[in-house]
Amino acid sequence: MADEEKTVKKAAKKTAVKKAATKKAAAKKAVAKKAVAKKAAPRAAAEKAAAPKAEARQAAPKKAAAPKSDSGVKKLSVTLVRSKNGRLKSHKACVAGLGLRRMHQTVQVIDTPENRGMINKVQYMLSVEEV
Repeated sequence: MADEEKTVKKAAKKTAVKKAATKKAAAKKAVAKKAVAKKAAPRAAAEKAAAPKAEARQAAPKKAAAPKSDSGVKKLSVTLVRSKNGRLKSHKACVAGLGLRRMHQTVQVIDTPENRGMINKVQYMLSVEEV
């Protein structure tokens, strides 16, 4: 009989502890929700204030872009004459960096040191001409 009373008391203590823990967790969640709501309120006000500015920017007339003249820029015409299959990963990356996707495709690239380096690395696969 005494053993049964002890087990009942232990069970009652455990449930009381669990209830207290859940109340604390619920209180923490409520505080967190209030804090999030307070932070969200200034953001909403700021977004409302920013809306007229955004409308003013959109209402301004757009200027026509000036045509770019590439007459002084040297260009190279690059053609892929050998397949990328079975090549090193870095060589495939250079070919892709030049804008080549398939055999006998020709692209025009600007004559820069970066492009020259890629061309020199895979020159055995390419045909290069100055434009």
